[in-house]
Amino acid sequence: MKNKILLLMAALVAFLKISAQDSDTKVILITLDGYRWQELFTGADPLLIGNKDYVHEMDVLKEAFWRETPEERREALMPFFWTQVSKMGQLHGNRNLGSKVNLTNGMWFSYPGYNEILTGTADDKNIRSNDKIENPNTTILERYNKTSEGKGKVAAFGSWDVFPFIINEKRSGVPVNAGFETATGNLNEREKFLNELQGQVPSPWGSVRLDAFTHHYALEHMKKEHPKLLYISYGETDDFAHDGEYQAYLKSAHNTDALIKELWDFTQQDDFYKDQTVFIVTTDHGRGTEPLDTWRSHGADIKGADQVWMVTFGKGVQPLGEVKQEEQLFSNQFAPTILKILNTSIPKEIKGQPLKI
Repeated sequence: MKNKILLLMAALVAFLKISAQDSDTKVILITLDGYRWQELFTGADPLLIGNKDYVHEMDVLKEAFWRETPEERREALMPFFWTQVSKMGQLHGNRNLGSKVNLTNGMWFSYPGYNEILTGTADDKNIRSNDKIENPNTTILERYNKTSEGKGKVAAFGSWDVFPFIINEKRSGVPVNAGFETATGNLNEREKFLNELQGQVPSPWGSVRLDAFTHHYALEHMKKEHPKLLYISYGETDDFAHDGEYQAYLKSAHNTDALIKELWDFTQQDDFYKDQTVFIVTTDHGRGTEPLDTWRSHGADIKGADQVWMVTFGKGVQPLGEVKQEEQLFSNQFAPTILKILNTSIPKEIKGQPLKI
């Protein structure tokens, strides 16, 4: 009898340890706007890197990113993903190997894509444009912010100025720094410098700032406030693609790979995040491939614009590397997966099913 009690006590202690560990898990959700699975898994596109319509410094670009094999090209383009993440995490969406990730919304552009990622449910009835309308749907950021564990521990940073509406900042209470917004509140010296610099560095676009500002505002917030659920949306890849600037598109992807590495390195040096953080990285939509010029575009009339991808690594993620077997995942699965990781209930209205990562 005494031995049985001791065993039960030991089991209870083990369960409590597991439960405490789960409650300590943090999630960093990252999106690269309109970044194609083709570049992620095969590197620089041979039909685009040598095309004078889209590349102005061909020799420079080829020296940086052209290699003989797709495996070499993707590593040159995104070295963190292919030298580190591929060993410790999972990369889904290489359709050449049968791994497929798709949108479930029928719009195939940004606001509907972000709504699907953040809510777990497509809404083609209400989300039919990129207009600045308050999202009638509830994101997981809002849901987690309304729990006792997540209250005040959620934040979002985006390069596109529509994110305060996508996340419905007013209703949700989730702080959103997006577009050309500056940092507010009790600022450190670095944030003051970023505020000053952002006003002095012109963006090529009227509604999207350069990703370096989004990144460093987010990183400083992590250092100060230690959010348990953080969303970062990098935007340059989509806008450079729309402009037909393949050279800038590749350079931006390469730079974003380094920015994500910086975030990972920080979490592994910070006691709050170390060994307790899951990264989920994806995109809001794909782009075309045929005819060639459709790489610049997306939307329901562009073949392949519903084809996306997912990368995940960190605490508890099985190190599967590049997934090489047939599978079909959907963007509406990311939100319930994050709620499950955060040990938060998944409402019935969420259509997606949690992933087993």
